[in-house]
Amino acid sequence: MLHWTLIFLVIAIIAAILGFTRIAGAASGIAKILFLVFLVVWIVTLIL
Repeated sequence: MLHWTLIFLVIAIIAAILGFTRIAGAASGIAKILFLVFLVVWIVTLIL
């Protein structure tokens, strides 16, 4: 899951550099959501 977060983050950075602001915003939003899900799963696994 962290792998997908990094992929969407790279897509957002490349889109921002090229000027595609809507794609960059969407990709960064997806990256944030995936990172939060990864973080919650990691914390639950750590506790168990």
